[in-house]
Formats: sequence, structure tokens, C-alpha cells
Amino acid sequence: MKNLRSLPSVDALLGTSLGESHLDTYGHNLTVQAIRETLGEARSANLEREAQIPGQDELLADIGRKLHVWASPTLYPVINASGVILHTNLGRAPLSVDALNAIRDVGGQYSTLEFDMEKGTRGSRLEHANEMLTRLLDAEAALVVNNNASAVLLMLKALASGYKVVIARSQLIEIGGGFRIPDVMLQSGAELTEVGTTNRVHLRDYEQTFDVETTAVLRAHRSNFAIVGFTTEPELKEIAQVAHNQGLYVFDDLGSGALLDTAKYGLEHEPMVQESLAEGADLVCFSGDKLLGGPQAGIIVGRGDLIERLKNHPLARAIRADKMALAALSATLLHYLKGEAEEKIPLWQMIAAQPEEIRHRAEAWREALGRGEVVETQSTVGGGSLPGESLPTFALTFRVSHPQALLAGLRTSSPGVSRSPAVIGRIQDERVTLDPRTVLLHQEKDLLKTLESVLGTQ
Repeated sequence: MKNLRSLPSVDALLGTSLGESHLDTYGHNLTVQAIRETLGEARSANLEREAQIPGQDELLADIGRKLHVWASPTLYPVINASGVILHTNLGRAPLSVDALNAIRDVGGQYSTLEFDMEKGTRGSRLEHANEMLTRLLDAEAALVVNNNASAVLLMLKALASGYKVVIARSQLIEIGGGFRIPDVMLQSGAELTEVGTTNRVHLRDYEQTFDVETTAVLRAHRSNFAIVGFTTEPELKEIAQVAHNQGLYVFDDLGSGALLDTAKYGLEHEPMVQESLAEGADLVCFSGDKLLGGPQAGIIVGRGDLIERLKNHPLARAIRADKMALAALSATLLHYLKGEAEEKIPLWQMIAAQPEEIRHRAEAWREALGRGEVVETQSTVGGGSLPGESLPTFALTFRVSHPQALLAGLRTSSPGVSRSPAVIGRIQDERVTLDPRTVLLHQEKDLLKTLESVLGTQ
């Protein structure tokens, strides 16, 4: 057994050709840290388990592996072939080219984030995207924060803390990550007042609950589940009328934030922001990265006096959106203003894609690979939007003896110059299934590269 004295020094390992290569690639501090940690592990193994002291080549190999892991990002692009358009775990909506360019332009240099160019004095970041939102939605005012959960919390904290807020029991929702409406209301200081039953809520339930301690009604759209069967629920305009008669606010948490009519694409109609405002909601909040197809953001639109109170609340600063989100959101909203959302925003390109177009792409993949079978199946919108709704599609499938192993092989491909990008698929009818609807056109070459590499090992 080698003695601990046989371990090379840090300087000795740095002086090797591989050590010098690591210095060039990873820098001095990270390389020295990896060497010291590797030498420490070797000493501990020898003392605790009388393990043999590794040689210099083995040590250098371990150091190289450490450095590669440490320097590799944990957040990197993947190819979504799952057929889930708004895949929450994969980052929801991919951005348009214009939105990406806006991020690059604003993020790579100085900007007008909080500078008034006309006056030459400090400005407010809260003004960015506001004019576009008010023009697009015919709203008095707008405010952008970092996500929709924050938007709901700010609304309740600033306008309803210490008062009762009425909500139907059918709307006590929980979204991903354990975000629950009752918990948010508790944190805001508002008192939750439930009305109706899980499946049936009547207008009289609201009217009988209103009292002097009530300040608002909150409607929370069930964007990630549906209640079917023996159900009833008043329309928003009816709720708004009785609430306004009592001098109460009406808040509408739409979640998904559709600005286009989803029924046009063969889906159920998703409540639209424009409709909520027209039906009497004082404030409407929604997400930027769901059916809007933009960056993560929480958007609040509605009455100017209420938006002003939100802007002046201390919480607004804690949850404000950053410059890159504001830049991407502005570029996304411009697509809607110009009437080009379906052509420019990837989310709507995917939703609008016709089955025959998708079948053609799947068959081209099969021809390029020389294997697989194209089958008719369904894509889903996902992302807590349009629950249970699907779109007809075609997918390339592979019947293999170990489908989970094939999925894992596609998933564990690594990004980089010499490695194929990771591909996320799904298993359906015991087949690995890859849906072209959610694969961006510029990703097809990389998709085929990964498939060829992984299928060759099956």
C-alpha cells in the first residue's frame, strides 16, 4: 500500500500538461480547489479504509471530472418532444426571436430602465410595457411584477388587508409548487370568506355574505382543473354587478392570461383578459409566460386609481420585474398589437400548427433515421392552462424492449460542442413517443443527431 507521502503536491499537479490545460480552461482558483478536494478525498479514503493511494494520472482524471461538473450549468436548453406545449418543468413558453433580441439588447448594455430621457432625470421601471398593455386591453392602467402569484399577493395586501374577501369554494385552487389561494390570502392579511359549495355557487351566496367588513370579491380561474357534472356558478358580470352595488372591489385572477380566443384552434374557450375587464372586474391579473407566450411576469390591469395604490405599496418594490423580463414582455406585446402573434410567438405557432404539417415533419424524421413509426395521437397545452384539452397531432414512436432506458438515454445527453442536446419525450402505449408540435424548427437537426446517437446503443 502506498504511503500518504506518495501523494503529489498541488504545485506538482498544476505543473503537469493536463494541470496547465485545466488552468487555461477553468482558471486558477477553481482548478486549485478541485486539486485540493481530490487530494483530501484520497487522504481520507486511505486513513479510513486503507484504500490505495491513486497515481498521478488517476488523480488528474478525477480532477478533470470534478472541474467539468462544477463548470457545467444546471440550467440549459433541451428539446421538448413531449407534446406538452406549456411544459412548466421545461420553462413554459419559449420566447419569440424579437423577445430574445430585446433581452440581448437591453441585457448587454445600459438601458432606460429607470431613466427619463426627456427630462434627464430618474424615471420608473413601472412604466415599461404599461402603454402597450393599456392600449392592447383598453385598460386604464397596468402594472408588471415578477410573477402572477406576486400579483395576487400584492392586490390583496395593498387593497384588502384587514378586511374580508369573498371567494367561491369552487375556486379555492392550488397550483404547482403548493401555491394555494387560502395561504396567499392569509399572508396578505385579508380574511378568507368562502361561499357556496364545491360544485354549486349561486349569486345569492355572495349577496348574503356581504357585510361592512367585506371589501372585495376574488374570482380565481380554475386554469389547471375542471369541475364537471351537477355544477353551477354565476358569471363574472353578475358577480361584479352585485359587488359594485355594495361598493366592493372585484378582483379576477385569470392565471393563464389568454389574449387570443383559444376556441379558434379547436380548444375550449379560455377566459380572456379583455372579457374580464369588459364584464366589470376592477383588477385582472395573469401570467406572462403561459398563454401570453412571453417571459415570466405577473401582469395586473384595470382601474387607474387602484393600480396607483399598488405601485405605491412597499411590496411592489420587492416583487418588481427585472429589465430583461420587461424587455421581452414589451416585444411580446408588440406582436399582439401588430396582429402577428400567431406568426411570431412560438406558443401560438405550436397551437395553430395543423396535423398534416406535423405528420409531414414526423415522417421526415422517420425517413432520416430509417426507423420508427408515425402514429396519430394528441398534444396538450399544459402549464396549468385548458385542463383536459388536447390537439390532434402525429408523433414518431419507437417500440423498444426498455422504453424507460431509451427515454433516459435521450434525456441524459449533454449540451456542448461535442455532445448532442438532451431530448424530452414521453411513453405512450409502451412506446417512446416524440411529438413534432413542440419541437422548434431550428432544433430538428440536433434532435436527429441525438436520436441517431442514442438509438445506436439500443
